[in-house]
This record gives sequence, structure tokens and C-alpha cells, in this order.
Amino acid sequence: MKKSTPAVSRKKASKDVVPHAYEAVTRGIRIRVEPKYLDDQSSPEDSHFVWSYEVEISNDGAEAVQLKTRTWRITDGLGRTEEVRGPGVVGQTPTIPPGESFNYTSGCPLKTPQGIMVGSYQMADEAGTLFDVAIPAFSLDSPYTQRSMN
Repeated sequence: MKKSTPAVSRKKASKDVVPHAYEAVTRGIRIRVEPKYLDDQSSPEDSHFVWSYEVEISNDGAEAVQLKTRTWRITDGLGRTEEVRGPGVVGQTPTIPPGESFNYTSGCPLKTPQGIMVGSYQMADEAGTLFDVAIPAFSLDSPYTQRSMN
């Protein structure tokens, strides 16, 4: 397991609630996601809608963890689902010491003006034991979404 990486934030993890943020905690690892619709990269007339999502992975536990893999399930507004799996995030497999966090931003295009993403990270503790951490389900809503009460 790597002992350090420059991508790890050296500030204490923030516990402030961010509007429109989604959060889940598994084994002391807090995942906070904030999606944003990208109007300048989207083309609604061509059924092309794009979001960025900022992720903060905070280690509120007592030992360092390393992010090994990610799994995403992306569902568009018509119920079509795609699963994405791979090593690390944005080309990195960061080690996150206790009390610190790792932040990254990625994106998601869809052919519908709304969708949902959910997933998990596989982490390794200091002993090398692997465990899954839940990424909360979060909504991708464009200004072109017709909202309805279910």
C-alpha cells in the first residue's frame, strides 16, 4: 500500500452540509457528492446533456485507507442503465490518512435531461483487507427536466 500521495488534501475534512450534496458513510469513510449541470457542454436539441460531479472522500476512521477500484451504475431518464468499473478514480489510487480527504471532479453525459448515479469504491485498510464503501445515489437534473411528484 502506498504511504502518501500528493492528491490527498492536507486539510481536515469539512463536516459542513453543502446544498444539493449527497452523502453516505461506510466504516468511517464519508463520501460526499455534488453534481452540477454543465449548460455550456450540453446540447439539448441534440439530446446531449452533461454534468460534472465533485466527490470528497473523507477518512473519519482511525487508520489510513487506499482507494483501489470504483463501480458506477448510471441510469438515464428512460431507465437505460450502464455500469462502469475500473481502477482508482481520475487515474489515481490515493491513500487517505485518518482525518484527511481526497477530492476529485469527473463528468457524465446522458441522452436524457435527467438521470441518477450510484456506486461504490473498493478500499484497502492498512492490513490490506478489502472492503466496499457506498457512493450515495445522486440525481442528475438539468433545467430541461420536468419535475413531478411520485
